[in-house]
Amino acid sequence: MNMFDQFEQASQKSKTTKVSTAEMSTSGYIQMSMEPDLPIFTKSKKDFSPPDLITHAAISNKFLVVAMTNGILFRMNLSNPSQNDETILPKGTKLSLLSLDPFANHMLLAFGQDLYYMSRKLNSKLRSLTAKFGSYEVTAVGWNIGNEYDTKTGPILLGTSKGILLEADIMLDGEKQWKQVFDIGKGTNTPITGIHFCNVIGTEKYHIFATTANRLYFFSGTASSKVKGPLLQQVFTRYLAIPERETFTEVTSTFSEIKFWSENSITPNSFAWLTSHGVYFAQFDVDVIDDIKSIKSQMSLIECPSSESGPFTLALTEFHALVAYRDRIKGISLLNSELVYEDNYNEAFGKLITVVKDHVTATIWAVTEKNLFRFRITNEDRNLWQIYSDRGQFDLAKKYAKSNEVYYNQVLLREANMHFDKGEFHLAALRFAETQTSFEEICLKFISIEKQDALKIFLRKKLTTLKPQDKTQITMITFWLIELYSTQMEELRLKGLEQSNAYFEVQKEFEQFLSLPMLTDCTKKNKGAIYDLLASHGDKANAIKLTKLNKDYEQLIRQHIYKNSFHDALEVLKSQNNRELFYQFAPILMQEIPKLVIKALIDQRMNLQPAKLLPALVSCDGEVHCVEVIKYLEFCINNLKCPDKAVHNLLLSLYAKYNPDMLLEYLSQQGQDMMCINYDVYFALRLCQEKKLTKACVQLSSLLGQWESAVDMALTFDKELAIRIANQAPEHDLELRKKLWLKVARHVISGKDDIQMAIEFLQKCDNLIRIEDILPFFSDFVTIDHFRDAICNSLKKYNHDIEELKKEMDEATVSAETVRKEIQSFRNRYTYIKPTDCCDICNVCLLVRPFYLFPCKHRFHTDCLLKELTPMLGPAKRNKLTDLQRQLNILNTQTIDNISTGSTGLSSRDIVRNDIDNIVASECLFCGENMIRNIETPFYTEHEYDQILKDWE
Repeated sequence: MNMFDQFEQASQKSKTTKVSTAEMSTSGYIQMSMEPDLPIFTKSKKDFSPPDLITHAAISNKFLVVAMTNGILFRMNLSNPSQNDETILPKGTKLSLLSLDPFANHMLLAFGQDLYYMSRKLNSKLRSLTAKFGSYEVTAVGWNIGNEYDTKTGPILLGTSKGILLEADIMLDGEKQWKQVFDIGKGTNTPITGIHFCNVIGTEKYHIFATTANRLYFFSGTASSKVKGPLLQQVFTRYLAIPERETFTEVTSTFSEIKFWSENSITPNSFAWLTSHGVYFAQFDVDVIDDIKSIKSQMSLIECPSSESGPFTLALTEFHALVAYRDRIKGISLLNSELVYEDNYNEAFGKLITVVKDHVTATIWAVTEKNLFRFRITNEDRNLWQIYSDRGQFDLAKKYAKSNEVYYNQVLLREANMHFDKGEFHLAALRFAETQTSFEEICLKFISIEKQDALKIFLRKKLTTLKPQDKTQITMITFWLIELYSTQMEELRLKGLEQSNAYFEVQKEFEQFLSLPMLTDCTKKNKGAIYDLLASHGDKANAIKLTKLNKDYEQLIRQHIYKNSFHDALEVLKSQNNRELFYQFAPILMQEIPKLVIKALIDQRMNLQPAKLLPALVSCDGEVHCVEVIKYLEFCINNLKCPDKAVHNLLLSLYAKYNPDMLLEYLSQQGQDMMCINYDVYFALRLCQEKKLTKACVQLSSLLGQWESAVDMALTFDKELAIRIANQAPEHDLELRKKLWLKVARHVISGKDDIQMAIEFLQKCDNLIRIEDILPFFSDFVTIDHFRDAICNSLKKYNHDIEELKKEMDEATVSAETVRKEIQSFRNRYTYIKPTDCCDICNVCLLVRPFYLFPCKHRFHTDCLLKELTPMLGPAKRNKLTDLQRQLNILNTQTIDNISTGSTGLSSRDIVRNDIDNIVASECLFCGENMIRNIETPFYTEHEYDQILKDWE
């Protein structure tokens, strides 16, 4: 590396500055850090040393062509420098033009009026075109950008020193086509300095640009390849009838050069026209432009920085132009004319020959007389955000500031302040919401000027910028917005504008706000506070809408009740299959619309538990309400077969109060079996006593077994009822039945002395009382003669009963004698036991242990029998057997037998043993009643069954 190279690198490093970069933290703060920011343009010297000074150069598609003062044309593949060749140029005339097509397949060289063509495939052979083109001095070439063939150029345009435009098509096989298509110079020396044409993609439309030293021409028209003849001539044909002044724009200049920039490498998006006064820059849309006026309206002059020598060429990027002077290159911003780069070229490098941009790779190269340099472009749009922001073009400014949070925030803030200063508060609010400026500062900004609508817009927009995890901020802004909307609507309602368009607009905005998906979680979690906030403004309608939105049907019902819209509340209740809501709100709704509520409850059928509705039913007062309650309770009992005692008690109490006849029917339906009735009998009796429902009391007293009380009450109003009650008394309790009948008899006979009635009464009492039992009920004036027949019948009955008893006693004596004989015969009975006989339970030899032998031939060891029999005994017998075994064990431990002094002459041990035998051996285990009573007992326990099942498997 020589001294000058080191100087250039040091110069570039000294221009590197530290600028800030930023990241946006999740908390909303901007985290700053300092990083080195590379210059937009940096150059690097290539390892290329030409044998002589360079006079002309061209670069396309990574292919370098240079002409040197020694008359040599040098070509080299920049991707592979070893691929190069040299060609000797014609001598005698100075080279005036070297032009390479965009893909480096074709090259034209002009030596005055001599024109030569060289193809990449011709292996360094120049072919003269002078004979074909005649004595034209070609000064500019407009290559066919869309042509990638290496065998032909396709239609191209050539500009001459006389201002003539020629269309040519040069082919590799030697065939050449050309024709003059337009004359700009009109016979004067008007060299054409630049030509560019393009096809509008997807159409047959073509645009042609041509420049002279002081004019820029523009031609536009359609051209079809199907038409015979030169293609581009079709574009110029229409301009033969158009005045020339409508085809160009003119400036004061002694030379010019035009360069184009294209985003897609086919159709241009902008151009820079270098003149002696500066650079005319224009951005355009090929689909829109159609004449020179549309081009001129987009042009703006960028003055070139002063220098000892003027500019002679330039290279164009999207936002900058590298303007070449003989000793330096200056980079100029096309948007604000600011000088962003400057690089000097000293004598060690030689004079600048050209600055050229590779059409394919978009790489910019600088060629001096002795060296080749490549430029690297780094983030050339870095300052565009500021330029566009200064111009007020905020959309473009934001486009180029998106990669940097700090810059983007500054653009938004400038835009917001601009709208605020103009009084466009709604637009200002939208932009402020996107910035990272202090939330409180912006809110105070709008509050201070009382712009509530703008504040709402700001808050709503700010809400959309928050993340789901920013729950606190979302909640705060949500509540603030609800407060603002509620206040605004309340003010309109107080002014009587509830039906105005203004109110409807605010209401619509509020509903849209509440329906935002991001608020769903917030409104559900804070629904209580939101309802209270709406209620504080008296906004019942929106409270109801919010409950619907949140599907908070409990609160929705509350809101309807709060508005006294009980029917609406009931409709919501019916629409929800939520039994808890019925239990909760039925008490309130029953007070207001009992009939409809009861109908709704009945429609729910088994979905509801009547017992849980009791608070609602009990709270009802008044006959209208209670009639409906009775209807529901009857439905529960008769249709749903509800067994809940509380439900039956409530129905019974309502019957007692409002419909005593139905009470008696209900009691009859429930029957007289205490195990089957579903109401509390004691409660019912106490209630009927309070309501003085004597007939019901009679029925309930009899149900409780209070027969005497029941008969006493029945006798107060209905003798036949008392007789029926007496007949219902337990048949086995003859003493009670007799007492009841005597009560009835006293009531029937006392004070009447009606013998015939008494006789008839005796016939009804089922012989429980006789004539002698009712005699005390007659008065002393009644003589015995009146009872002669009744007494005689009674004596006959006694005689008959005595005879029956004698007969029964005789039969009992005979039966006892038969039993004694059978017992005696059993005592003398015997049987044989074989040594091979086994226990029927354990299958072990019977004689090895004490045993029992039954007449049915079943044999059991004593311990086996006890083990099998004990679980079958009742609790009393089992306890007695256990006690006897304990006594026997005690007696067996005594050495002296305790001889009883009783009539049996048996010892205590024998007595206990006999008692055990009476329990254990009273009947055979397999043949007796125990086996019959335990017929449903499984043969195996569950555990045994599982074990046996496994064994079988």
